[in-house]
Amino acid sequence: MKKKQPTKSALRENEGVSNQEATSKNAILQLKKKRLEQPSAATLLEKILNRNTAALSQGITLIESHSPIHKEKAHTLIQSCLEHQKPSIRIGITGVPGVGKSTFIEALGTYLTELGSQVAVLAVDPTSTLSKGSILGDKTRMDALVRNPKAFIRPSAAGDALGGVARHTREAITLCEAAGYDVILIETVGVGQSETAVHSMVDFFLLLKLAGAGDELQGIKRGIIEMADAIIINKADGNNLTAAKLAKVEFNRALHLYPAKASNWTPKVVLCSALENKGIDAAWTLISDYIEQANKEGYFTKKRQEQNTFWLLQSIENQLKDQFFQDEVIAEELKTQKALIAANKRSPFAAAEYLLNLHKTRT
Repeated sequence: MKKKQPTKSALRENEGVSNQEATSKNAILQLKKKRLEQPSAATLLEKILNRNTAALSQGITLIESHSPIHKEKAHTLIQSCLEHQKPSIRIGITGVPGVGKSTFIEALGTYLTELGSQVAVLAVDPTSTLSKGSILGDKTRMDALVRNPKAFIRPSAAGDALGGVARHTREAITLCEAAGYDVILIETVGVGQSETAVHSMVDFFLLLKLAGAGDELQGIKRGIIEMADAIIINKADGNNLTAAKLAKVEFNRALHLYPAKASNWTPKVVLCSALENKGIDAAWTLISDYIEQANKEGYFTKKRQEQNTFWLLQSIENQLKDQFFQDEVIAEELKTQKALIAANKRSPFAAAEYLLNLHKTRT
């Protein structure tokens, strides 16, 4: 049987489909190519200074990159932004998971924008130790603030950094200040009693607590509570209001047991319901009072100097760690040492000492 030949109209139709597919593929390739193109540090700086949020996000992505080819450009951008930093208030906000940090931050951020402030939120999400992934869902939880033109929200993964913040949160603060955001809110992952890193990079450290969850007992413990400049008892509404009032009394008693702070500030306890938007103004008044007192006594400037010292030490630690693990010889020898440890032929301490000495001879 003779094979039926396609009609001219069918050929034209097939040709049209092929052209559409080719055009679509070409558009996708161009889009991918454009995404791979990185603007220069000077271009990013210019846009950041004009509060271009897309450029600000690009800049933070650049400084968070692990790629060696991005390092020099990132350093140039950070240095340039340091020269254009504008006055700001840096506020660290922490609390256990479920305490309502995101809801509180959205309520506080919205309140501040209504007062005329430009608010940047740097939210740190925990990273899975298994998959190395992170949800980065803070923008979803702060829907109203995301759409606020006076606010900028940047979620980042904590990675292997400890202390509740991401490895480059300090650098991200610098970029946000260069962009003109006058209130920087840093939301930690909420790891409990070890949020020392965020305390070392903010002007005011705010601890959110819950009533009726056993938290009152934490008031007698050293650690995160003695670092707090204020305690906010969140979810003080409905049936939980009575328990929140009792918790406030207990925390006030506990705070009096601690020695005086270097700032001569006496931490306060405030009741709040971020869901019902109650107590937000009182929380901000408390922060404003602290900043005023710290400025009057010269402590604000001293604290900023301490923050820079911490940044220096943290940067040294990060760079030494990078140099060590990016050394190809060390990477190969590390495999050998792991095998020796697994076979009980060498202790982890001895293996670490051997690798460190090896690295020392190579630098």
